[in-house]
Amino acid sequence: MDMNKQDMHMDHSMKMDHNMNMKHDDMMDMGGGHMMHMDNFKRRFWISLILAIPILLLSPFMGIVLPFQLTFPGSQWVVLVLATILFFYGGQPFFSGAKEELKAKAPAMMTLISMGISVAYIYSVCSFIMNTFVDKHVMVMNFFWELASLIVIMLLGHWIEMSAVMSAGSAVKKMAALLPNTAHLIQPDGSTKDVPLSDLMVGEEVLVQAGEKIPTDGVVVKGTSAVNEALVTGESKAVTKKVDSKVIGGSINGDGALTVKVTETGKNGYLAQVIELVADAQKEKSKAETVADRVSRWLFYSALSIGILALIVWTIISGFSYGLERMVTVLVIACPHALGLAVPLVIARSTSIAAQNGLLIRNRQSIEAVKKLSYVFMDKTGTLTEGVFTVNALESLSDLTKQEVLQILADLEVNSSHPLAVGLVRTAKKEGVTVVPAQNVDIMQGVGVKGTIAGKDYAIVTAAYLKAHNMAYDQAQFDKLAGQGNSVSYLISGDQVLGIVAQGDVIRPASFELVKHLRAMHIVPVMLTGDNDLAAKRVAHELGDIAYKAQLLPGQKEEIIKEYQAKGNDVMMVGDGVNDAPSLSRANIGVAIGAGTDVAIDSADVVLVKSDSEDIIDFIDLAKATNHKMIQNLWWGSGYNIIAMPLAAGVLAPIGIVLSPAIGAIIMSLSTIIVAINALTLHMRR
Repeated sequence: MDMNKQDMHMDHSMKMDHNMNMKHDDMMDMGGGHMMHMDNFKRRFWISLILAIPILLLSPFMGIVLPFQLTFPGSQWVVLVLATILFFYGGQPFFSGAKEELKAKAPAMMTLISMGISVAYIYSVCSFIMNTFVDKHVMVMNFFWELASLIVIMLLGHWIEMSAVMSAGSAVKKMAALLPNTAHLIQPDGSTKDVPLSDLMVGEEVLVQAGEKIPTDGVVVKGTSAVNEALVTGESKAVTKKVDSKVIGGSINGDGALTVKVTETGKNGYLAQVIELVADAQKEKSKAETVADRVSRWLFYSALSIGILALIVWTIISGFSYGLERMVTVLVIACPHALGLAVPLVIARSTSIAAQNGLLIRNRQSIEAVKKLSYVFMDKTGTLTEGVFTVNALESLSDLTKQEVLQILADLEVNSSHPLAVGLVRTAKKEGVTVVPAQNVDIMQGVGVKGTIAGKDYAIVTAAYLKAHNMAYDQAQFDKLAGQGNSVSYLISGDQVLGIVAQGDVIRPASFELVKHLRAMHIVPVMLTGDNDLAAKRVAHELGDIAYKAQLLPGQKEEIIKEYQAKGNDVMMVGDGVNDAPSLSRANIGVAIGAGTDVAIDSADVVLVKSDSEDIIDFIDLAKATNHKMIQNLWWGSGYNIIAMPLAAGVLAPIGIVLSPAIGAIIMSLSTIIVAINALTLHMRR
């Protein structure tokens, strides 16, 4: 058999309560690992702005008295006091971030900002002391005006950044809001009682009225209705639900009433896990962000070097005072905190768009891996094919009757979610067979399943297993059935072959488009399957003679992935996430197709909620667009420094062009806004 899996329930550790309330004031990550509450940060900005206004009115701009500037006896003391408060209060988040960066021996954005405002403040205090106590007749220019404007602009930039990230992450909050606050719990006497979702327990039953949101994952025990799962799974078509149908918390009930038995609550529910996936993806560090940190580090050392060089050169030319002023100017304006926004905001936006379109990106590095993607390996059953099998041939090869062979096969497979197993059980029930689960059922990885029925051991295996164990079978019969595109399995007990079953599958219509698009992108599609060679060959031929490898065990699939990677290729593996777990984990990009409540997603980087293989193309397109935006933002976030720092150092001073800290800060702030807008323009192509 191609893949043999048992139902597996996702069991992730959640960092949210049962109600999954994603509040707007959630903590967001600033540079250097510093965390700050959104509301506190906003309040810090407004208080800093209030402190800055008098400073801007009472102090000169680069030594120039502005038309709106006010002075009065003692005004310089007011400026000093307010600037000191502003420096320590408004600069606190930057100092905390810089501390974390320096502790990690990785100076970056927060270190740059802290260096800029610290140099401006210390220089200005020294200027105040010189002008007030040492020599009142020699005016030493201070940077209080620049300090105030710089801190406020930096805080404003980070507020813009945090607000933009919150906006980009709104899909998470929207998904959390899909769940109602309460559920109609059915009491023992048949009445209902409204209870909070957190009070629900597995096994209890709830009533879902027409038009209401389904409060939790469960199974319908009474009623029939059409349920809209679009906001949860991305599937736009209403899904008919009846007794024994599974329902997902957050989907919307149609015009019929449903009684639902609770199967999952809180952190174990499908929607909760979707939210965790999206949230985790937005928090993770990506490879491109490491590049951004390296750029920031380069700017830190460049600013320090250029600043010191400016100090030395201008001290020689115009004296220490002017040299120090030039160094301060360089250090003040070299604060590229837009880099902190450049990559995370694009990734957050991309993750949000993907989630809204049924693509759950667990690992952000998978987005960047698309840049060098060379091969896409795909499982056959349920990925390239529909995964809906019908029994095309069933024969007894022993003294058992066909009915008895079917009975044993169904008993062994009844608790499996594998498409072949589902097809067998469905056929058995149609034939009137009463299915009784076998005991001691165990998966034989890449081979089949074994178990005990009425004290006797049985197993369902492949022809390859028979050959490996020197068990006789009719090769001509196998070739005929397999050549018709069937997956052929054998029922055995000990060393005796008891029966043969052949099941057929059909290729998904979307698979043809998938292969066509991959080839157009110069990406090679390859099919990996545990099925027999003849069945695999038929599917590969119908898909346009794609490359394939058949009769593979899970470990062999992983080895093939490793072989291709060893040759310098970046590869994607697409499978169901259970039996393909080793290869999904090994691949540069692991994609699990089929994101129901029972699918195991731990090994995948990306989950396709709608089980539509064509979504692979959407993911690749979105990832390429995301990478393009990241590169653009990295340039916007740091490129201006290439010009700004030399100008601040006074390279063009001989022709009258000198860049002030305030102008540099304004340019930096504009780059931040551009970065935010550029990231938010990311969208799906179709």
